[in-house]
Amino acid sequence: MKMNPVGNCFVLAVLLLTAALIAGCATAPPVDWNSRVGHYTYAEAVKELGPPNREIRLSNGAIEFKWFQPYNGAGSANATAGFGPGMSYNNMNNIGPEPSFGDRYLQLTFDANGVLTDWSKNY
Repeated sequence: MKMNPVGNCFVLAVLLLTAALIAGCATAPPVDWNSRVGHYTYAEAVKELGPPNREIRLSNGAIEFKWFQPYNGAGSANATAGFGPGMSYNNMNNIGPEPSFGDRYLQLTFDANGVLTDWSKNY
């Protein structure tokens, strides 16, 4: 059975839209934090991740920041690709209860000049 040109265009459009949808849903590659140590700044972190949930000032002038992503009520991790604006625990510094043990977080440590010196994650 032959399709007319309009039918061919419709099938092609559906295939292109399906391919675009699949490509748009692809998971972003994980961040290589080791490559960011020494040049990534606190300002860049806030722009990329949103405001941190916790900050701890260390005696050497460095500051540790944590971005939390708690488990949902069903006991499994939230189905997000990582940390970003709107995905953190409460998006407010030092407000609200400390998330429970087992919560997912990203911890970035910046020196007194605001440059990344260390990082860790629990997820």
